[in-house]
Amino acid sequence: MNLAIQWLAQVWTTSGIMAAIVSLPGTVELFMLTLGAVLPKRSKLLAQHSTGRFRLAALVPAHNEQVTIQDCVQSLQRASRGDFEIQIVVVADNCEDRTGDVAEMAGARVLVRQDPNLRGKGYALDFAFKTLLSEGFDAFLIVDADSEVSNNFFLEAGELLRSGADAVQCRYLVKNPSESIRTRLMSVAYRAFNVLRAKGRDRLGLSCGIYGNGFGIRRETLQTVPYRASSVVEDSEYHLSLVRSGKRVFFVDAATVLAEIPTTGKGVATQRARWEGGKFRMAREQSLVLLDDVLSGRLRSLEPLMDLLLLPLGFHVLLLALAAFAPWTPARLAGFGGLLIVLVHLAVAIVTSGGDWRDVMALLASPGYILWKLLQIPHLIRSSRANTTWVRTERRRRVP
Repeated sequence: MNLAIQWLAQVWTTSGIMAAIVSLPGTVELFMLTLGAVLPKRSKLLAQHSTGRFRLAALVPAHNEQVTIQDCVQSLQRASRGDFEIQIVVVADNCEDRTGDVAEMAGARVLVRQDPNLRGKGYALDFAFKTLLSEGFDAFLIVDADSEVSNNFFLEAGELLRSGADAVQCRYLVKNPSESIRTRLMSVAYRAFNVLRAKGRDRLGLSCGIYGNGFGIRRETLQTVPYRASSVVEDSEYHLSLVRSGKRVFFVDAATVLAEIPTTGKGVATQRARWEGGKFRMAREQSLVLLDDVLSGRLRSLEPLMDLLLLPLGFHVLLLALAAFAPWTPARLAGFGGLLIVLVHLAVAIVTSGGDWRDVMALLASPGYILWKLLQIPHLIRSSRANTTWVRTERRRRVP
């Protein structure tokens, strides 16, 4: 009996130490970005050539999105255009429904792509960029087919691109936070991931990241770094290519893109498994590449490496909790300190991004959400495979 107790104590201690070690890079990353987000706003050090003709393509990649595409196109049409020349282009990629017809009736130009062997958002974007670059567009703004943009979307993002930014990323938040406790928790997560962390990087002079929706790229950037990202998290994949090439993505804090989050259990599971499984794949494939960059003196790869080593927040909290209750004092300090940083990180995210008391109250349900995520681990493993394809997330909306 004593040997069994000793063995269990040793396993507990070892597990706590390992949890503290694995979670340490993520804790440092959260602390650094939270601190950066509350620093004074930095001026954009860009060449000021913000006059003259500038052609923007508002690009909407869509796969079986006849339910949402009309609202998205109409949102883009309502946005102020200033003196920009803007064309709304929908890429109907391997669609089996009326996505292209609905988009065309709504007033968009439609590019149809059919290739059953190369399926995914990255392939759709690459096809569109190759088509439109030859037509003389100066920059591209990418919006998901279930999204709504703020009225100043083109003015803010377009002006920064015209002023010389390699690429930009707008605020990306949840359109339907009040539909369920899950969507409210996702809203808090978006405020942390897509606003606070982006703002923190931007104010520290780092590339803020690309989050797949509401981002923009100059034609010169695409010509230097072609969009050859094909994974299910093609946005993160392409951002790493930009950073390694010396490019920077600027954060557009004044403009917002809102996207609908699924409320059904199956839709939520599909979306989360796709995103987080894709991130695990990126960490597996790119961590050593970025580490080699850092060891070779290319320090611009250090923050992206730290970001890859930061697990999804639910799993990060689980590791911290395991470390916090380990018998070894340094592990406990790392665990409790990390949990405190997570709480501050979420609080600052809610405050600085315009959240309210409902977001704070939603955090009370986070233990149940973390348990649900543990049950999704088999789905995450399947989604981390290299051959994962673009699957439309189920939503509860009627076809127009």
